[in-house]
Amino acid sequence: MRTATSYSRPIPLLAIVLVALAVHGPLLMMQLPANSFDTNFHIFFASHYVHHWFNPWNEKWFAGFSQTTYPPLTHQWIALLSNVVGLQMGYMLVQLIGVLLLPVGVYRFAKIWVDERSASYAALGSIFLGALAFLVYQAGQLATVCSAALYLNALPYFYDWMMQGSGRALLKGVVVSLTAAAAHHVTLIFGVVFFAGPVLWIACLDAKRERASASVGGVLGRAVVFGALVSGGVAIVLLPYWITILQHPIRQMPIPHDSRNNYLLHSMTAINYFVIPYGALILALPFIFLRGGSPRLRPLLVGFWLAFIFGLGGTTPLPRWLLGRAFEILTFERFAFWATLLAMPIVGALAVELLDRFQARGAVGLSLAAVGTLGAALAWLAVNPYRSTGATDVQPVIAFLNRDGHDAYRYITLGFGSELAKVSTYTDAGSVDGDYNSARLLPEMTKYGSAQLTNSKFYGAAGMDSLRAMLKHANRYGLKYIFVHDPYYEPLLTFVGWRKIETFDNGQITAWSEDDIVPAHRINSDAMPAPWEGIMWGILPIGVSVLAIFLELLLPTVREVVVPVEVPARVQGHYVA
Repeated sequence: MRTATSYSRPIPLLAIVLVALAVHGPLLMMQLPANSFDTNFHIFFASHYVHHWFNPWNEKWFAGFSQTTYPPLTHQWIALLSNVVGLQMGYMLVQLIGVLLLPVGVYRFAKIWVDERSASYAALGSIFLGALAFLVYQAGQLATVCSAALYLNALPYFYDWMMQGSGRALLKGVVVSLTAAAAHHVTLIFGVVFFAGPVLWIACLDAKRERASASVGGVLGRAVVFGALVSGGVAIVLLPYWITILQHPIRQMPIPHDSRNNYLLHSMTAINYFVIPYGALILALPFIFLRGGSPRLRPLLVGFWLAFIFGLGGTTPLPRWLLGRAFEILTFERFAFWATLLAMPIVGALAVELLDRFQARGAVGLSLAAVGTLGAALAWLAVNPYRSTGATDVQPVIAFLNRDGHDAYRYITLGFGSELAKVSTYTDAGSVDGDYNSARLLPEMTKYGSAQLTNSKFYGAAGMDSLRAMLKHANRYGLKYIFVHDPYYEPLLTFVGWRKIETFDNGQITAWSEDDIVPAHRINSDAMPAPWEGIMWGILPIGVSVLAIFLELLLPTVREVVVPVEVPARVQGHYVA
């Protein structure tokens, strides 16, 4: 049994990382995220880099699209690891690295706001976040998790640079920030507001209180230098991405997503996107707002509040007002994840107070809350109506496309869900469908407010109209084969003249074809990246991540800025600073 003295000590960071490894390592090695919504999408992108590292033009989806539409870092690391462990296990290892980096980042970020002991409990709590489990095991958002972990590790260097003018902190902070952007640009864009904004605010307050080696003006000047270097670096490292977005901005019809709903009117959506991600943190919300109102934590509270409101999707009008059209493009589960990360320093302070007051009973309560939150998120995988079943055996479809010259034509799947990406990964045939909305340029898809053709029926009239338009132009794209895993689509195919030619998996999957379809040919597109863009894409993102690793190993942090933390004391039911 732990003594009162043991509760008063910080938890070593190595122990926290080992807990993260013990909790998430077995789940990832068992490949629990294999059936998540986006796992096959990330593996598909990685499979292209295995064979075409310096050529981001991918012929397998949408009759050709550019992978410069998505930052490549996580996919490139999967591709590298796949040479040893295969694509699927490579994905799991990269996800595990992101999960292990997250509590390290939370620990270092929390030390800006609270004492070391509270920061250690914040880091430990981050391992059990429902939002983390949601993104890793249900949504499969690899890049979101990895980029958030990297960004949290970059922010202490940003703070150190502003406070002390450390050149080492500047170099490492900029390089780690660029690595985060190479993993996922959206995290860095919004992180400037939710994460970096509060850090800049507290640095200015610390300078005003004479806790820095510079004035407020000096801190602001250093922040401008840091921001300029990161902005310039991101512009260069992701230059092919910016070129693609400028040439082909996302102008397709808005595609509905449940995270944009009003959670008060949709109970299942509220459970999926609010109750499960926050878990026991819901009970801590009053404490977060009360304690966060103290002078030192107020900037952090503002960042948390903004992320929290955005994480509610369409429940409040604020996200739509501030984002405009971007509201119809973004999904909002990532904002809930960021809100939980911003809350962790304050929650760490709560954990310390509970342990000081109740000791063993407090430890038991906190443990039950943490395990219950993670357990609920994992249990939700089996019962939630949004889950991806992933029970389809697509190997016969892959074998069909890879034999007898069938890959000379294009194909689509109907009723395959995220298994569409698995088929695309292991066949040489191309498709006019795809599982990445931002890369779509074919008018048969962008004209309608639906996403993948394989899920057409779930988008109502818009989805079926998109499918009919594609079938009408089958000869234009060399579309000869359709694989059906949902009888709902069979009457339509029969009506427009397609015929059933084979069945697979005891009739669970049927193959359909149409006569007189000419072989597929390359469709010219001005979205095809120039050769020099492919060279940049293959060198700079992975290169900056390798540089970050070397800097962390060769330039270890000699010291960290120690700032006296004003932890509000609780006096007769009130908190005073």
